[in-house]
Parts: sequence; structure tokens; C-alpha cells
Amino acid sequence: MNLSLSNEAFSCIRNTAVGPVALKWFQSDQRPVITRIMLSGPSKEGGPTSDALMPNIPRASCGEIEMIMDQIEAFAAGEPVKFNLNILQLTACPLFQFNVLLADASIPRGRVSTYGQISASLGITNGARAVGTALATNPFPLVIPCHRAVRSDGSLGGFQGGLPMKKKLLEMEGIQFDFRNRVVNPDFYGW
Repeated sequence: MNLSLSNEAFSCIRNTAVGPVALKWFQSDQRPVITRIMLSGPSKEGGPTSDALMPNIPRASCGEIEMIMDQIEAFAAGEPVKFNLNILQLTACPLFQFNVLLADASIPRGRVSTYGQISASLGITNGARAVGTALATNPFPLVIPCHRAVRSDGSLGGFQGGLPMKKKLLEMEGIQFDFRNRVVNPDFYGW
């Protein structure tokens, strides 16, 4: 199949340490563009195979897609990975979500920030809930590390892959939790 001439969407699925991860992508101007990343969250677990993440989308890959899947697999195993965001179709996001995702992507490994601090970094007061909503619908989880955003009291908040996955990802980055599943001694990242 000649992918360089295709406008068709493709999927690429890989089993990782946090469960199956699927990419939806297409070829544009001789380069792949990722339009969606899906995690096997609590509502998706127990399916027969990882194919349930993106049914009816033909599987295909290329060198760049394989490279990012290798990075996602390493990231899910706890390795430090710096993703290149240029492969993501971020411009398809509404402007507010686009800005939230870029702010979130700047949170370094091993640090967390709060929904409120992300909102404040964008110049928006009382926007924590809107930031939480924008991150809840993050089309690029793991690559845009929305698991690094927590509530102001240090509790986890939400995550597409489920709270156990969010906690596991943060623990792999060195974040510690107390018995109530709140970040211990948070040094919240701020801008």
C-alpha cells in the first residue's frame, strides 16, 4: 500500500506496560500526523484484544509511527522520554484546549502541577474546572502528559486511562502518595 498518497486514517496498536495503546494517524505531505491516541482505560479493559480500541480502522505503520510507538512503550515502562509534539495534529483542538495542552506538555517529568496553576499560567482566574475538562478530553494522552495535572489538594483528579494508571505513571516518575492517594509534599510546578 502506498501510504504517501493516502488520505485514509490508519491505526497502530501496541501493548505496553500500562495496557494497549492505539494511535490513529494519516499521511500528510510525506509525513505522518497523529490525530488521536487511545488508552485502554477501565471501561475498555477486558476486551478480547487491543483491536477494540480502534475497530474498523485499517492497521498500518511507517518508520516515524514505529519510532513514536517505541517511545510510548518506553514511557509506559517508566523510562524518561521527550516527545516531539510536531507529529500531533494539535491544531484540530479548540484554542483553549490547545493552550492547555501546550502548558501541560511543559510540566517536567517527576513534577506535578494543578489544574488551577495551569489555568493561572494562561491568565485565566477560576479556570481550574475548564482546564480539567480540556485535559479529560486530551486527544494525545502520554505524549501530552495530562497525568501530571492534579487537584490543588494533591489528589489525583481524573484520567482517561483510570486513576490506577495515572497513579502508576506518576509513581514511575518518582511522585509519592500518602494513604489517601494524595501527592506527598507536592512541589507544584508553576510557570
